Amino acid sequence: MQINQVSPSTGYKWIRQGIWLFKQNPFTFLMLVFLYIFVVQLSMFIPILGLMIVLVLSPIFSVGFLTACQKVIRKEIVRPSIYLSAFRESPPIIRTRLIQLGSIYTLMIVLLSIIASQFIDVEKILPLITEGKISGPDMVKEMYSAMVVAAMMYLPIAILMWFSPQLIAWKGATVGKALFGSWMAFWLNKGAFFIYFCTWGVVLVAIPLFLGTIFDAFELGAYASYVITPFSMGAVTVLYCTFFATWKGCFTDPSEKITIID
Repeated sequence: MQINQVSPSTGYKWIRQGIWLFKQNPFTFLMLVFLYIFVVQLSMFIPILGLMIVLVLSPIFSVGFLTACQKVIRKEIVRPSIYLSAFRESPPIIRTRLIQLGSIYTLMIVLLSIIASQFIDVEKILPLITEGKISGPDMVKEMYSAMVVAAMMYLPIAILMWFSPQLIAWKGATVGKALFGSWMAFWLNKGAFFIYFCTWGVVLVAIPLFLGTIFDAFELGAYASYVITPFSMGAVTVLYCTFFATWKGCFTDPSEKITIID
């Protein structure tokens, strides 16, 4: 397994490849994303423990979605059970490592939440989180501050976790080597990932806010969700598809004969 070093413009190329992959089977990918969101929401009915279980299993879910990407490219049928493929089909040692990775991820998220609570006024943004209501300029400012703080603090975790599940499940790496390999792939391609993240920031944050402003300007704010929600759902699904493109771009594996069309 070789880590590639690509040009910054490759960050945009990964997004184009993700769009191409999504177009191969939109229904399957939307179904998988809906299913994941449903599982996360269902976990909320079990306070604390439910979310912890989802976090621990997140590396397994991640490998499952990327396995679905492989199957779609091969024109194979993808079933919802694909999410558990890494657990069902892997040797016991790989399962153990994925659970260990998920436990480390959960611990990092818990620590992040504790630290972030010192910088974010949760009481101010609680109406937005629970009811989707923005009461004024102060709320908007607080929301943006919370998003920036959370994004900056989560970035190191994202770097460590981006490729780690695949390196463990597909390449048999230890947890330590997988975390190091994921970090190195990011570092060597930081220019491409900068373009990649900036583009998704515009698509997932700036465009929905712009659309919401337009609807509010014409006093049609009550109807904004009918446009913004489908747009955001489609964009998030394409985002998930680009994860496989980043994997193919950052790592070379001669034994893998799957190609993403540019």
